[in-house]
Amino acid sequence: MNLIINASVLIGSAIIALYLFSSKKKDAIHKDDFWERELKANSTRRQPLDDLDYIKLSLEDFPMTLLEDIPKAEDYKQIIRSLSELPIVNFTGISNTDLKLRYGAPNIDLLMHYDQNYTLLVRTLQQWAQMLYDAGYVDDARNMLEFSVSTGTDVSATYRLLCQIYTEQHTPEKIGELYPIAEMLNSAMQKTIVRILQESDQSAG
Repeated sequence: MNLIINASVLIGSAIIALYLFSSKKKDAIHKDDFWERELKANSTRRQPLDDLDYIKLSLEDFPMTLLEDIPKAEDYKQIIRSLSELPIVNFTGISNTDLKLRYGAPNIDLLMHYDQNYTLLVRTLQQWAQMLYDAGYVDDARNMLEFSVSTGTDVSATYRLLCQIYTEQHTPEKIGELYPIAEMLNSAMQKTIVRILQESDQSAG
């Protein structure tokens, strides 16, 4: 019996050791691949930015005359005014290494600024839309949220509030139109957002 137990322990230990060795080997390969790509990325020369999917803002599309007596709303408006004059690009889910490989290492700081502009945009739109919704300007909030979704935002609160509005306005079928957009998101939030849509769908049904 002791021999069987000892043999089992040895076999188990061997399997664990083999797994750990294999795991470490894979990690080493992944690290080598990463640094090889990073080295290549850092050596990539500046490339044209003509094919970037720039997001254009038209102030006419935003309710700039609403909530004029609320300082925070005025802050949101000023942010949108500023962003309307800046390049905005959504790089969510794309690594700096990939950006350098595609557009060149000398462009990386510029591209990061474009992406930071996008992050500021979708966060501002979410907060402003929530304020509009709370103040009773539901249609304006919906329009703002729909614009944000059209840019590929992965702010989960945007999808949650938009689903709530669709349900309250008796247009739950519009929730279904969000699935293709959510499923294509290149973001760690993709599954969370799809789950929000599913839960909203069930509640609306």
